[in-house]
Amino acid sequence: MSLPLVIAPNSVFKKKAEKVIVVDDSIRQIVADMFETLYAEQGLGLGANMVGVLKQIIVIHLHEGGVSTPLAMINPEILEASDEVQTFNEASLSFPGIAADITRPSEISVQYLDENGAMQTMQAEGFLATVIQHEMDYLQGRTFLDHLSRTKRANLVRRYQKLRRQDLAL
Repeated sequence: MSLPLVIAPNSVFKKKAEKVIVVDDSIRQIVADMFETLYAEQGLGLGANMVGVLKQIIVIHLHEGGVSTPLAMINPEILEASDEVQTFNEASLSFPGIAADITRPSEISVQYLDENGAMQTMQAEGFLATVIQHEMDYLQGRTFLDHLSRTKRANLVRRYQKLRRQDLAL
């Protein structure tokens, strides 16, 4: 069952998600529901906060080079990050209509539990590394806007608020 997407502004985006203690059927159901929401919204990734669940879970589904790769990460933790950085234009399903260029490490090593509760380690680079870091930010009570200077963030938030007022007026 698809979970409702939380749209900003909402205090859930400032809250830290709790670690998952046991990967059981209820956690697997949250993962399945998050994927369903991701597909319904035609997104690339979701942090659990984005659907109002304060658990350390992210789901990602990228289509690169003709390969479709769904990925669920429970309790993801970055073990290493490269000094080399990259910049991508990032957006969020929870902040519709706005985007910003965000610079992040271009390669990361991340450890996480899979849907069976098994510990996994993954090396990610390029766009996948950015998407993982973007979604993990939500679990720490951060959004992509928190990576911007105060001035850029204020300008983008003003633009977002204007878009929201226009949407609500329709």
